[in-house]
Amino acid sequence: FFQKTLTAVKTWFTLFGWSKGQNPISVPCSLRRDVCIVQLTVAQENNFKRKLDKEKGFYEMLLHLNGQPIPGIAASQSLPVDPVERMFQLHWQHSELLSFLKSQGAYLSHVMPEFLLAPEDYKIWAEVNAGLRKGSMRSSGKLSGKRIFVLEDSTFETLSKRAWTDVLLQIYKVFVLPLVSSRSVPDPSSLESLQNMPGIKTEPLCSNIYSRYERIVLIWLNKNYEKNRKIVWKDSQRGGIPPMRWIVNFDRDLLDGLVLAAQIAAYCPYLIPTHFIKMYTDPRTHEQFVHNSLILVKALHAVSLGIDIKV
Repeated sequence: FFQKTLTAVKTWFTLFGWSKGQNPISVPCSLRRDVCIVQLTVAQENNFKRKLDKEKGFYEMLLHLNGQPIPGIAASQSLPVDPVERMFQLHWQHSELLSFLKSQGAYLSHVMPEFLLAPEDYKIWAEVNAGLRKGSMRSSGKLSGKRIFVLEDSTFETLSKRAWTDVLLQIYKVFVLPLVSSRSVPDPSSLESLQNMPGIKTEPLCSNIYSRYERIVLIWLNKNYEKNRKIVWKDSQRGGIPPMRWIVNFDRDLLDGLVLAAQIAAYCPYLIPTHFIKMYTDPRTHEQFVHNSLILVKALHAVSLGIDIKV
């Protein structure tokens, strides 16, 4: 499940996260590398500078999605040559990033700044906190007074991947989802068939699971499904018209493909006779679920929506 989530996140940010076209990313490697323009020193070799494309740094992506920079953090900057000082600055940057995102409504209390560091910087962080290495220009050489647990390399890499994935998901939630306007989603009660169905409220405190903007998307799903199910499958030979349903989540209620098909049919009705009419409207077996998903993916390809969703 987490791998599929990671793949979807990488695909979206690769395609839509940047101001000037696509930019392939990897999680967490390219994000950890591209948090800023980095200046490194190799002891055995001559000094060298590794500069990144200014328009493809992590904070440039954040600037594109947010519309304004994070206070106190420049989109492009150099790091200290000293590895301990570099670690301290990166740790501070990540702390500021997490604080800023949480101030915008992101749920990231489980992500620590050190989880976003590169492995070599995390090792330095662990050594400094364990007192095995002194931090230059620091009074105590420690980042916090709390007891820490040093992770093994493989465990850290897994945790870092999860942390960066959650950061990207929350960036999407607080900067992209709010662009959805409730004004473009008519009140579901305006549909006669929905008047007896429990409503979904968009007030901020009405759910401790979904944000206001996510609930607006749920309203949109309910409205389009109820409006189109009798149109899309009125001539269905594989189960007839599907029954009314109350769509309250983004996983179980979408598993059979019918809800998503109804959304696409609302904007591309020409796909109904060529694709959606062939779907099972009451799927019971694994093969029928796969059949519906295959039709859905083919429909996305037919309208050139190349987001690489697998069946």
